[in-house]
Amino acid sequence: MDNKDRILIVDDDPEIRRLLVDYLAKNGFEAYAAKDGREMWQGLERHAIDLVVLDLMLPDTDGLTLCRDLRARSAMPVLMLTARGEEADRIVGIEMGADDYLVKPFSPRELLARIKAILRRTRALPPNLRPESQRCLAFAGWRLDTATRALTAPDGVVVPLSGGEYRLLRILLEHPNRVLNRDQLVELIHGREADPYDRAIDVQVSRLRQRLRDEGREPQLIQTVRGEGYVLAASVEGRASCD
Repeated sequence: MDNKDRILIVDDDPEIRRLLVDYLAKNGFEAYAAKDGREMWQGLERHAIDLVVLDLMLPDTDGLTLCRDLRARSAMPVLMLTARGEEADRIVGIEMGADDYLVKPFSPRELLARIKAILRRTRALPPNLRPESQRCLAFAGWRLDTATRALTAPDGVVVPLSGGEYRLLRILLEHPNRVLNRDQLVELIHGREADPYDRAIDVQVSRLRQRLRDEGREPQLIQTVRGEGYVLAASVEGRASCD
């Protein structure tokens, strides 16, 4: 049985596509390539893709728009590639639902490490949540189904989450009423050290607050502890199901 992970490379540079497809194939992946958005959607229809590597600059539709549209349809992990290292590009990519980003030029080894880290995080269940009895996490009237990744509001509305938002919420739920600093969150979510000038975590926290209707000058659920980090100020209950 073939259980290789399938990666779709979306980049308009044919040399980059060839290099990455060959490199990933040599490292145990099944890799496919697309030169633009149209070919990306075709590839997603034809193959059971596990992760998309998406270039920011494409000839037909920009990568940010494609990432947003993909996120609206699926929780599939997305690794964004950008030729520019500006913080604004990285933040917008995270806002659109990208799980991580990589600035060009990069080494294939770095890309491989990022892909493995994203897939590992996406599939990992923390030890305290592996039993079937802990499938549902209930907090402050909200319910998170860890099998389907469905977040249900107190009024019964199902709220969509990106891959990054889901992982951030899971981490906060695993450490309720405990302050986590930015370095810890970056390490737990992205599997790498935090860049002191990178505000992507702050953007993800802001987006998750929006999902949880926890906005305003002083959020009550995900609270900011000045000079320290963020804390989920709620008790968490594990349940057999979210029904």
